[in-house]
Amino acid sequence: MPTVHQVATSPAPAAPAHPSVGAATALLDAYGTGARFLATPSRTLLAHGVRHEVPHSAEPLSERVAEVLAEARRSGHPWPMVIGAIPFDPDAPAALVVPETLRSGPPLASDPLIGLPSAGPAPADWSITPVPEPDVYGKGVASAVDRMWKGEFNKVVLARSLELVSDRPLDIPAMLQRLARRDPSGYTFALPTAPGRDLLGASPELLLSRRGDRLTSNPLAGSTPRSADLAEDVRRAAALLQSAKDLHEHAVVVDAVHQAMAPYCSSLEVPERPTLLRTATMWHLSTTVTGVLTRPDVSALEIASSLHPTPAVCGSPTDVARRVIRETEPFDRGFFTGMIGWEDATGDGEWVVTIRCAEAEENRLRLYAGAGIVSASEPEAETAETAAKFRTFLQAVGARL
Repeated sequence: MPTVHQVATSPAPAAPAHPSVGAATALLDAYGTGARFLATPSRTLLAHGVRHEVPHSAEPLSERVAEVLAEARRSGHPWPMVIGAIPFDPDAPAALVVPETLRSGPPLASDPLIGLPSAGPAPADWSITPVPEPDVYGKGVASAVDRMWKGEFNKVVLARSLELVSDRPLDIPAMLQRLARRDPSGYTFALPTAPGRDLLGASPELLLSRRGDRLTSNPLAGSTPRSADLAEDVRRAAALLQSAKDLHEHAVVVDAVHQAMAPYCSSLEVPERPTLLRTATMWHLSTTVTGVLTRPDVSALEIASSLHPTPAVCGSPTDVARRVIRETEPFDRGFFTGMIGWEDATGDGEWVVTIRCAEAEENRLRLYAGAGIVSASEPEAETAETAAKFRTFLQAVGARL
């Protein structure tokens, strides 16, 4: 029999809090208008000031970013990082900088304090103007479907917008709090794109990340609105997994991502069937594509630029879909369906598709939402899908259609 020793005991000291408690939410709480905030499933970033700005020129954007990061290192920056936003139009100026100061923390989802509720939106009188009107958007969808049946193209993503005007100045930090706490596992951002103008949102879609020689892309295509009723919510999710229309739309996007990543990879893994990804307002068909990078000198942004725009935000063939978008949408997308993210001097980075977003300026917001149109699309259903996607942001500001 083993000997049992009786020892006197005293109350044990309180265990120290886990280091992640409060580390990420402190950065969220410290955000103020004009700063740059980006939360991803790998980290939380808060940046202030501008040390270097990525210039606009005809040179490929990934090369301009690499040059700016190299210059920052030469000037004494020990670990420079570019952070910011890239527009949908590749010829338009990006809003990318090496910040003066950068604080980094763990992911928001790892911080228990992210579960605390945010304050509700302050009462405001919102004026909402759809651009275009829903019936006009539906006619655009019908026209695109007709052209697809005639063989002009295979898919196009058509967007509409809402212009919101408040009777008081916008509280962007409060909006960011509600977006981040509603979907802490996604990609939440607030980034200045021009003096007095900010881009903020909560995107579910990773275009490309690079960590060392490991590449990951998570294309989303095919979606349905969530329901507050649990049984109905489950039914909708199950129906999405069986929808021939949505599975076809998703397969087109995954194939495009596969083909674009293949030249950069020594091996590539593409699951045969999609899974489900949920946000607070939507179910999405999701496939995680992973690869091993062949050449270490290829940056995350170079590969992301070759992927962008995928059929999930533009269409197929890309050139024809871009033309249909220009002909149909009565606005410039700006940074909507572009990219937001970060990249460091080693080429590691995360680039995210800019959806579920709004542009904020003074007392005005411009919201965007799009739907993938294929030959089986119905105008009423696609209009309803865009309305459901608007809910992410409408709920963050206390407005409704």
